[in-house]
Parts: sequence; structure tokens; C-alpha cells
Amino acid sequence: MVLWQYKEGLGVGQLTDASVVLRLGYQALRRAGLPTEKILTKAGVALNQVQTNRRTPLSAQHAFWSAAEDVSGDNDIGLHLGEHLPLYRGQVIEHLFLSSDNFGGGLKRALAYQRLISDAFHAVLVIEEGRCYLSNGTRGKADNFVNRHFTECAMAGVIRFFKFMTEGRFEPLYIDFNFEQGAADEEYLRVYGCPVSLEQRETRLYFDASVLDYPLWQAEPELIQLHEQLALEKLQELARYDLVGEVRRAIGATLESGETTLETVAAQLKITPRRLRTQLSDAQTSFQQILSDYRCRLAKRLLAGTNESIEKIVYLTGFSEPSTFYRAFKRWSNETPVEYRKRKQR
Repeated sequence: MVLWQYKEGLGVGQLTDASVVLRLGYQALRRAGLPTEKILTKAGVALNQVQTNRRTPLSAQHAFWSAAEDVSGDNDIGLHLGEHLPLYRGQVIEHLFLSSDNFGGGLKRALAYQRLISDAFHAVLVIEEGRCYLSNGTRGKADNFVNRHFTECAMAGVIRFFKFMTEGRFEPLYIDFNFEQGAADEEYLRVYGCPVSLEQRETRLYFDASVLDYPLWQAEPELIQLHEQLALEKLQELARYDLVGEVRRAIGATLESGETTLETVAAQLKITPRRLRTQLSDAQTSFQQILSDYRCRLAKRLLAGTNESIEKIVYLTGFSEPSTFYRAFKRWSNETPVEYRKRKQR
């Protein structure tokens, strides 16, 4: 159980957000006049995590919103920060809208690439029996990492972005949330401009289907091919990122057996070793690099955070001989395992 927790900390198989998601939340904190440094510290999120362009795990979102609620004392912090959220601009999703003839065309293109924003988003457009809505589906794996505050804040951002794209023509009719406890009815009405229902099977945003035909004044259809190609390349880049996560997970599952090789990991992933080697090369890494990085990080976590013996850590990190482990660790940190543990646990 303890080892699994330490492997979890290595980011194995994590769901992630684009960096802009956490950055928008941070900017909303500043606009609201809340103590950003205190909230980030409590959440365990470094400022450079907010400023970087690297994707962040959804677990960081959960920690961010929990800390924001604790520090602010506001039980409806996500809803209220949604009022301070900057307009979503300058990302590939906006460009897909800008190169579409109408709002409906832009929305359908954006939904095809929504994962570029967050793994928490898996929305679909539904038009049935005179109703039109966006559904984010029933509760899934992502809901274990995000909370109601994330959803309420994101909903405010989506509505504002849609209003901007349609010059204010987009109007939400009503909203369903799939969580049980929320804000007062009048607060939802004030922020969203429409009624909200809780404890629903799915999170849904209802609106008038006629807005789908609204022509976008800033449309540049001649750029659609360029923008879709850019979005596709970014999606492929994310797929390569996912592959590295899958390799890490396979390494974590086989490390103690001493059978962690390119061939055994490829077999777990149901691809050929040659294809795995090529795909990792495309992702600008290699199996040996990922394996070495995994062992290094796991060894450091176990040395710093547990009292496991060095002999046990040698076994847990997949080394056959203590001498091999000592040489590798010295290469990683320029310290012996004993020196590293003493320094970290002092």
C-alpha cells in the first residue's frame, strides 16, 4: 500500500490539464483580491507550475480548489471566482472558432479537440426533441480528481466565451450539475443568469439551438485547414505524452519482478518492441531514459519519505545488486543513498 502511494506520486497514468487552466484560476484569484501565495502554498502548487506551459495533473486542480475554499472561507469559491475568470483567448480552440462560418461549426470543431484543454472535459453536443444542450457525461474517472468548484468556475468561463463568440447572443436556458451540494438558487441565477438543478445524472448546459446558426463576425474560413492541422499536431503530441505515461505505469507494475525490459513493457502495451522504440523516439525520449528516471525518482521518494532499508529499496527499484544501485544513485544525485537520506530526513 505504501509503495503504491509512492508510485502514484510519480505521475503514473495521470489525467492532466493544459497549463492555461490552472493559470486562469490563478488570475481569477488575483482579480478577486485573495492571497494567492498562501493558497498556492497550501495546495502544494509552485508558482512556476502556474507560469509554465507544461500540462498539470488534475490532482493539482483538486488541491488548488480545496486550498482556495479553506483559505477564503467561501463554500462557493468556484462559482464566485468564475465571475473573475479572464476571457479564454489565444489558444487553438479559439482559433478553430475564428475560422468557422458560424457558432455551431466552431463548437463542433472545438469539441473534437477539447482534450487539448483538459482531460476533465468530454462534452458532446445533443439536439433532440426540441432541446439543445452540451453534456459532459455521467461521472467518470476525472470526477475523482476535480470537485464542484472546478466545474462551477469552468461553467462560468464557458458561458462567457460563448457570449464573446456570438456578440452576446448566446444565453444559457438552464444548467444541470451532477453533484449533490451546491450554492443557493439565487446565487446561481445571479452568476449564470439561469436556473440550476443539482443531483442530476449528467452535467448539462441547455441553450437555444438557433444560436448554432449565428454567423461569426471574425470568421476566417480560409484558415480552417491551417488551424485544424495545428490542433491535430497538438493532439498527437498529447498522445505521445500519454504513451510515456503508459510506459511508466508498465514499469511500475513490473519493476519488482526484475523483468522490466523494452520487450516486456511492449508486450504489456500490446505493441511490438520496434514500434515502441520508434514512438518513444518520436516523443524525444527512450525506454532506458524513462526507466532510469522512474527508478531515480522512486528511490529518492523512498529514501526521503520512508524508513525502508537500503536493501529493500534496491529490490523495490528493480536492481539485482546493491552495488549497481549505489553506482546508479551516485550518478543521479552525486550522493550515496545514505547521504541523501540523512540530508532529506534531517
